[in-house]
Amino acid sequence: MPLIPCLHCLTWDGSPLTHLEQVKQLLDAGANWIQLRQKNGLEEEKLKTATIAASLCQKYKATLIINDSPQIALESGADGVHLGQKDCPIPEARKLLGKNAIIGGTANTGLQALQLVMEACDYIGLGPWKQTQTKENLSEILGEAGIKKVLDLHLKIPVIAIGGITLSDVPKILSLGVHGIAISSGIVAAQNIKVAFKEYSEQTIFGFAKNIT
Repeated sequence: MPLIPCLHCLTWDGSPLTHLEQVKQLLDAGANWIQLRQKNGLEEEKLKTATIAASLCQKYKATLIINDSPQIALESGADGVHLGQKDCPIPEARKLLGKNAIIGGTANTGLQALQLVMEACDYIGLGPWKQTQTKENLSEILGEAGIKKVLDLHLKIPVIAIGGITLSDVPKILSLGVHGIAISSGIVAAQNIKVAFKEYSEQTIFGFAKNIT
């Protein structure tokens, strides 16, 4: 199983920066896991952006995950793909990308999470934690109780909390027992991406240290 870090950074269509500018600034800030989350635009444009992003991430020895599209992940040379419930099924993505690719999936319920485990997903994005401006057609808000209910299933693969997480939410979320958190607008829409990344990174490290002691 690939090493899944505790802080996942996602690019965002709503940022004033292009996706490539977001990737570059995240890499300069020290991000080692970036999900390229391009929802808008033509497939040809998405592939071009993904290919350049993959090359940049390779130089920085960072992992690049493509949102939604196994085909773009394959053609761009990215490390893997993150799939929603309505995207390509996990087994089909695995067949296309091979056993070494990283495949993550989104879950909103315990049954969905268990299905992802059965399909040999590498990690689960569980949420949304609360309301978020980065996603349309939002699933049911999970909050503390919802996330804890799924974690109580002891899924045996990393669970990453997603959806509307702010800096002040991090300690509470980590105390529930998740493997990590995924942040989009909280970092890429900040005035200074490097500062925002540092704040979330430090809060994540502090949160885990606090839960160990």
